[in-house]
Amino acid sequence: MSEKLQIQPMNGKLGILTPGMGAVSSTFVTGVIAIRQGLRLPIGSFTQMGHIRLGKRTDDRQPLVKNFLPLSDLNDIAFGGWDIFEDSVYDAAVNAGVLEKDLLDQLKPELEQIKPYKAVFDKYYVKKLDGTHVKTGTKMELAEQVMADMEHFKKENGCDRLVMVWCGSTEIYMKSTETHQSIEAFEKGLREDSVDIPPSMIYAYAAIKMGVPYANGAPNLSGDVPALEQLSMETRAGLCGKDFKTGQTLMKTILAPGFKARQLGIAGWFSTNILGNRDGEVLDDPESFKTKEVSKLSVLDTILQPDLYPDLYGDLYHKVRINYYPPRGDNKEGWDNIDIFGWCGRPMQIKVDFLCRDSILAAPLVLDMALLLDLGKRAGLPGGIQEWLSFYFKSPVMPEGQTAEHDLFIQQTKLKNTLRWIMGEEAITHLGRDSDED
Repeated sequence: MSEKLQIQPMNGKLGILTPGMGAVSSTFVTGVIAIRQGLRLPIGSFTQMGHIRLGKRTDDRQPLVKNFLPLSDLNDIAFGGWDIFEDSVYDAAVNAGVLEKDLLDQLKPELEQIKPYKAVFDKYYVKKLDGTHVKTGTKMELAEQVMADMEHFKKENGCDRLVMVWCGSTEIYMKSTETHQSIEAFEKGLREDSVDIPPSMIYAYAAIKMGVPYANGAPNLSGDVPALEQLSMETRAGLCGKDFKTGQTLMKTILAPGFKARQLGIAGWFSTNILGNRDGEVLDDPESFKTKEVSKLSVLDTILQPDLYPDLYGDLYHKVRINYYPPRGDNKEGWDNIDIFGWCGRPMQIKVDFLCRDSILAAPLVLDMALLLDLGKRAGLPGGIQEWLSFYFKSPVMPEGQTAEHDLFIQQTKLKNTLRWIMGEEAITHLGRDSDED
């Protein structure tokens, strides 16, 4: 046994704040409230339904994660956020059409009480949307308004701690510039309304400045810049992202490690998506699609390591397409054609048609990330990038000079071993040298 970290107690509620209170956020909030009332199970949530093995196999110690870790109870969570529309969570959920109306109506009195603050919005960064419920001011003033909202929310809801999870839209593709290299340059950019600072970055700055952990559920640059990483180290606010690992990319991070493990070659991987929700509309803009495309394309190269396996993956052709199709709503279809080859170079094909519900897959990730970021903060983990939470993201944020791990199963091992370490348990290596060992 290693020494357990000193974890601060939970005094009062945990506030989970989401910039963007549309399909993903309303599905998340509704789901948690339904679980509280015994109407649904927390399916898809590792922290609520997962087990974790401790010690040797013969010890038969496999508690539920929520019983092993001192996580906030679902009854001690308050929900809030910002949106460019005034809709309550009930109205947003009805409009999104993800969950059945009967369930929403059962929870209507509580859902109607949760309403967004005015959002930070600029059409330049998300060209397909028009915001009507928005803040005004310089970018520094906007950041200060967000911080004031956070203080107000914390006081009004009796919260002891806050976590912020970006659930908003995909912004246009951006690269790190001089504005992002230091805290001083970044704050100067805020005061001067620099075009290099989009809304998601303003939220990230506001959260981290206040010592509040921040997770980015979109492929936006957001907190993935040196200035905000430096600030998060100073304020000890955990930082993670980018882009919820749902749908098609989830399947890639499951399938690709299997092909590599069996040393099967891949000649091509063609992926196309159709979806009709607000995310699909936003991604119909080429500049926003570019941001998503970079996130999706990065996965295979990192998992398959073509530099080490040139005969198997050196000539892999990888294509990703996203098509806006309004009739489909939030029910996304991810279709993959995979051309593989095996012994003696003989070709084979695999076709995957994943008819998924994007927000259903994302909602439990919001819950897990919020609970685990809060745990990390209370356990005194250093601020900065929380690589141990890469399990939840398509394009995990990494310290400069380091390469992200995309293999879902390696990510899961890292996540579980980090939790064991936090709680003073030994890491599990699965060596199995003796029948009574791991």
